Amino acid sequence: MKLSEIQDLIKFVSRSGVNEVEIEQKDFKILIKSDYMAKKKSNVASDPVIQQVPVMQPQPIVQQVAPAAPAASAAPAPASTPAAATPDENENYITIKSQMIGTFYRSSSPDKPAFVEVGDSVKEGDAICIVEAMKLFNEIESDVSGKIVKVLVDDATPVEFDQPLFLVDPS
Repeated sequence: MKLSEIQDLIKFVSRSGVNEVEIEQKDFKILIKSDYMAKKKSNVASDPVIQQVPVMQPQPIVQQVAPAAPAASAAPAPASTPAAATPDENENYITIKSQMIGTFYRSSSPDKPAFVEVGDSVKEGDAICIVEAMKLFNEIESDVSGKIVKVLVDDATPVEFDQPLFLVDPS
């Protein structure tokens, strides 16, 4: 708001008999108060009170995520453990889990084929998917050798740390 507009508002408040005018715009708030009724009673001239209050804009919430690579190199944790779903169906399968928080991708780009499909055989160290974390594309490698039985996550969906991604039959 321009100074001339503020001065016009002050004149309006002092002439009109209005006790208070408040204007709020996106980056500031102005409150003009007048003692008009008190002036009329006491017949004393006084200037209106001007109070300008800056309005704080809401800040986006930033969630900090610890880097996954140093944690993985400092203490290599097994990324696959026996699945505990239904005892009959999945007891012989090994679950490959996400090693980080991010977005799961089955292929290196939308026009490329998936790293693995159900029925494919994988060896320990084979790339099986990508998890994007903070604009970094991290290839996830299989920790076991075997046959992919089931893909547990849809392509281009968010995954959490330790979330099951694949079921592998090690036999």
